[in-house]
Amino acid sequence: MSFLAATAAYPVSSPRSWDEAAAELRRWVAEAAKAGAKLLVFPEYASMSLAHLLDETLRSDLAGQLGALQALREDYLDLHRRLACEFGVHLLAGSFPWLLADGRYVNRAWFCLPSGEVDFQDKQIMTRFEREQWSISAGEPMKVFDTSLGRIGVAICYDCEFPLLLRAQVEAGAEILLVPSCTDADAGAHRVRIGAQARALESQCYVLVSPLVGEAAWSPAVDVNVGQAAIYTPPDRGFPDDGIAAEGAANQPGWVYGDIDLAKVNSVREAGQVLNFRHWPEQMGRIRLGN
Repeated sequence: MSFLAATAAYPVSSPRSWDEAAAELRRWVAEAAKAGAKLLVFPEYASMSLAHLLDETLRSDLAGQLGALQALREDYLDLHRRLACEFGVHLLAGSFPWLLADGRYVNRAWFCLPSGEVDFQDKQIMTRFEREQWSISAGEPMKVFDTSLGRIGVAICYDCEFPLLLRAQVEAGAEILLVPSCTDADAGAHRVRIGAQARALESQCYVLVSPLVGEAAWSPAVDVNVGQAAIYTPPDRGFPDDGIAAEGAANQPGWVYGDIDLAKVNSVREAGQVLNFRHWPEQMGRIRLGN
């Protein structure tokens, strides 16, 4: 299986209406589809631009805006579902702070198929901002999506820095890992990049990073956003020596495109210069500390 993927450095914005926000998203999806992309990735908390549609008091209220945004969530999901169907693409929507029946909010990214089917991945491990200031909680466990493009896992931002989470997805068959991110400092962007490249190396698979970029002074949640869209691979036979298949300019909005060839994943896991994927279990019996 070989196809073109597109991962977005997507700008936070200040829409004046729902229609304006929807039209901008549609323009992005249309552009990637026209280029031939079959898998599109949007970043963590891309949905937070919708908070600009709230009144000024709610915009500056971290807790209040979470509740107010729930009135838009079904329209948000339906928009992405319809775009996936219209353009015949697999589309990871920008994650949304989703209210559960028990009153908790989770950071949820919806994965939309061209068939109209949808499923979601929740973030597992919250950053200090999410848990200490924003009251976002861990959601449902990691999963893998079976698609016509292959088996795909999603690890939202900070989650990619925890190898056992993504290893579970890979052991469940994931050949492609999607990492939507939202970081407000260069150090955070580098942590995501390093984590993504490490996961590509140890699991010998593709990892696509999609960051939120730009500034929104009106938002206490996504006021500053930095990052670099990229497609990472194992630095091994059949892939780039530096493990970078494609990479955009830092903090610059736009799509980054790259070919995904799952035959190369299978090949490197079977006959690479090293066999990290196969040799992973060997470390478990060799962790002996002390005398």
